[in-house]
Amino acid sequence: MNDPRDVILEPVLSEKSYGLIERGVYTFRVHPKSTKPEIKDAVEEIFNVRVQKVNTLRRKGKRVRNRRNFSYGRKPSTKRAVVTLHAGDSIQMFDL
Repeated sequence: MNDPRDVILEPVLSEKSYGLIERGVYTFRVHPKSTKPEIKDAVEEIFNVRVQKVNTLRRKGKRVRNRRNFSYGRKPSTKRAVVTLHAGDSIQMFDL
């Protein structure tokens, strides 16, 4: 992947992710085929910060029921990256 904005799709905004921001840990939804070095380089380039560690996880899409015709579908599976920054670094768009 050449463009870092193809690797980092969007930030994850939840209570748990906001609780981690205080410790310098940020959560992003990333492209399913991206690797940890690609994610690290993309975050450093986009936000101009130093990344200490990257953890990734895959979330399987949930099964959902359609009430009208009683059929079933699926929500899409996603990949998330939990990025830890060096002490003193922060991403300005997440500052509360």
